[in-house]
Amino acid sequence: MSSDERRAEILLAAHAVFGARGYEGATTDEVARAAGVSQPYVVRLFGTKESLFLAVLHDAVDQLLDGFRAELTSADDERSVQDRMGAAYLELLQVRGLHQTLSHAFLLGGHPVIGPAAREGFVRVWRFLRDDVGFDADTAQAFLAEGMLINTMIGLRLIDEVDADDGIHELFDTCFPTTMRAVQDVAPRSTEPW
Repeated sequence: MSSDERRAEILLAAHAVFGARGYEGATTDEVARAAGVSQPYVVRLFGTKESLFLAVLHDAVDQLLDGFRAELTSADDERSVQDRMGAAYLELLQVRGLHQTLSHAFLLGGHPVIGPAAREGFVRVWRFLRDDVGFDADTAQAFLAEGMLINTMIGLRLIDEVDADDGIHELFDTCFPTTMRAVQDVAPRSTEPW
């Protein structure tokens, strides 16, 4: 396996670990175990835990924007670009921990290194929605707000309660009217460590 392929595997594992445990709670040893490599190898590739988290954050924003860009050029004329980009956002649930890692990063605004990187990533998304997609400010705000609601629901693992609580079921039906079953298939459960 090439070092680029190994790096991609470590990033994938780091999404899951940071998504589940947050920046403060995760360790490079946990990431290494999840990726099936040694902890010194992770450190050799990424340096510090902070550098690894920054790499994961940049990867998350890149994957998010790549998914959105693909929908801008999609030949699917039956759905609006907003609906297609929303579906792309949900498809990223398959990258375990990506949404939660973004949420963790956004909560670290006061961190001297992660805070500026998180702000830069968030502003990149805003500018993409305004400049590339052409959303007006209200539509961009609503799109971001829905994404943050989805991150919160996934992070809280409300999926565990969707069939037991009518209010939670209604919330999922509202947020995922056509894709709730698909979300249930990929959303993390409280019984899964990450």
